[in-house]
Amino acid sequence: MPRERGEKVVATNRRARHDYLIEDTYEAGLVLWGTEVKALREGRASLVDGYAYIDNGEAWLDAVYIPEYSQGTWNNHSPRRKRKLLLHKQQITKISHKIAPGGYTLVPLKIYFSDGRAKVEIAVAKGKREYDKRQALRERQDTREAQRAMAMRNRLGE
Repeated sequence: MPRERGEKVVATNRRARHDYLIEDTYEAGLVLWGTEVKALREGRASLVDGYAYIDNGEAWLDAVYIPEYSQGTWNNHSPRRKRKLLLHKQQITKISHKIAPGGYTLVPLKIYFSDGRAKVEIAVAKGKREYDKRQALRERQDTREAQRAMAMRNRLGE
């Protein structure tokens, strides 16, 4: 059976980019059960409440919602269980040194399949203040208005 190539995004955490300043991103593998992989292949997952942490030199992903597989039997997985992240030892120590002083957290940004293997993109992030969020929204709105004005001017100029 040929392996699928490329990247297929299952779920993204759009709220994370709004609520956090992203410092570094890492790609990690996921330790999953069979029914979890099948549910992800159906495109069903939610990263909204999810977070990652490091405990005893191991990285874990918690509170990520992967619903039960519809054709699963009595050995179906629990939707919000802890899942182990597969990272290199150097990456784990680097991440733990960054988040140890405080103020930083590990946030999952997206779950996807890369060449048929389930991956999660996690980020070392710092929480934004309320005024930072308002400023980011204002900047986005200003650039959108400027693009509209330039498009209108280009249409009238032709």
